[in-house]
Amino acid sequence: MPWWLWGLIIVGTFLVFVFIHDSIQKRHSILRTYPVIGHLRFLLEKIGPELRQYIVAHNEEERPFNRDQRRWVYSTAKQQNSYFGFGTDDEIEKPGHITFRHSPFPLGRSVPDDAPIPCGKVMGAWRSRAKAFRPASIVNVSAMSYGSLSGPAIEALNRGAKAAGCMHNTGEGGVSAFHRNGGDLVFQMGTGYFGCRNPDGTFSMDRLLETIDSAPVRSIEVKLSQGAKPGVGGLLPAAKVSPEIAAARDVPVGQDVASPSRHSAFGSVSELVDFVEEVAGATGLPVGIKSAVGQEAFWTELAQHMADTHRGPDFVTVDGAEGGTGAGPLVFTDHVALPFWRAFGVVHHAFGEAGLTDDIVMIGSAKLGFPAPAALAFNIGVDMIGVAREPMMAIGCIQAQRCHTDHCPTGVATQNKWLARGLDPTNKSVRLANYVIGLRKELFRLADACGAEHPGLIGADNVNVISPFGDLVPAHHAFGVQRERTHSPARIAGLREAVRVGAGADG
Repeated sequence: MPWWLWGLIIVGTFLVFVFIHDSIQKRHSILRTYPVIGHLRFLLEKIGPELRQYIVAHNEEERPFNRDQRRWVYSTAKQQNSYFGFGTDDEIEKPGHITFRHSPFPLGRSVPDDAPIPCGKVMGAWRSRAKAFRPASIVNVSAMSYGSLSGPAIEALNRGAKAAGCMHNTGEGGVSAFHRNGGDLVFQMGTGYFGCRNPDGTFSMDRLLETIDSAPVRSIEVKLSQGAKPGVGGLLPAAKVSPEIAAARDVPVGQDVASPSRHSAFGSVSELVDFVEEVAGATGLPVGIKSAVGQEAFWTELAQHMADTHRGPDFVTVDGAEGGTGAGPLVFTDHVALPFWRAFGVVHHAFGEAGLTDDIVMIGSAKLGFPAPAALAFNIGVDMIGVAREPMMAIGCIQAQRCHTDHCPTGVATQNKWLARGLDPTNKSVRLANYVIGLRKELFRLADACGAEHPGLIGADNVNVISPFGDLVPAHHAFGVQRERTHSPARIAGLREAVRVGAGADG
């Protein structure tokens, strides 16, 4: 009997068994009604994101990042041609579109190889912290923990951060071996106190000091909440708690690890400020907070308490609801917390009313890893940006949106060793550095075209957004921040000093 006939018999027998199984099972009505061919529906549903991503969707349609945005990240990370030809395919009259008013006389500066753009403020200066410093880069890698990302991915981010001269936020999963590849760290302290906890899960100052002493930590970030799932705790299943993850988090191997929805070390504004001061006093490091923005009263109370006592966080990281390296319940990812642009306006107003905007380093996080939104953020009072999903794309993420399944096909967001082995940290670290430096270069060129030496100095009237009525509105007016605060003499002086520091760093 010919081989092909044997093949037909085997395939036919298999289809008969599938037909019988589908007909008698009661779990899926589609399969019961349409045996065999009903499986096509589930196949199309499974590969739907890929079909839309590569075939169906327009360049500007996809979420969370459209094709044009992904292409810019990929080409920048690979040092390929990142230009776009034949004009824009964006709707430049749509509400929310960002428009920069360029100067008829650009500065005409050449862009340095690494485009050094330091922060306009010295982090920790307002409280005279022993280890206060001026961050060397206004673009830094935001919080992504080892556990949510694979070891090779964390290593690539850290090595890339070192090469780009920026900082790398550890996320709340502690400091792992993969974080110790030379990049300066922001140690994030979450509700589980991983890397600084007692066996019962409460905060341990002794363990914090041990962690700080063992790694190049430049600052500490106390995470109150995150945009992906504000007000919700987390659970790392036992199957994912490997010896490496257990060591980084100070937890037992092979047991479920829960992150509560709130901190146990403090429960009020005054207690939060006391906790920040205790940590800063013991470590000498600048200490800040990270939060998505919900109820405005908290920010008003915090800022006023800080102004009254002259104590509290050295920096504030505002996370928008559109952020999302962490997986969360749909109602929280879609409906809880304010989007970044509104959230930052709330926080900036609260600190402005308390007279603190010139003292506190303001950090923005949520889809700001592209030149236009980054420059817009600096224009409305942001001092630095933290980028997360964009660096994930730089090291290989294809927006498969499988982060929560442990089946990330590129090895970025998984603990599956077979999938993670496909990510080469040496190669991907170079791409991360290229992306960060490439973003700084675009910001450098954009500022130059507007006649400014720093993106924060472009000018309050030179960055506009399209209103719902089609008008060009100054950005500070659109997002509820006051011009005299975003472009105060003290802030402008700091930005000009940063320009001098950057020029000196370039030699």
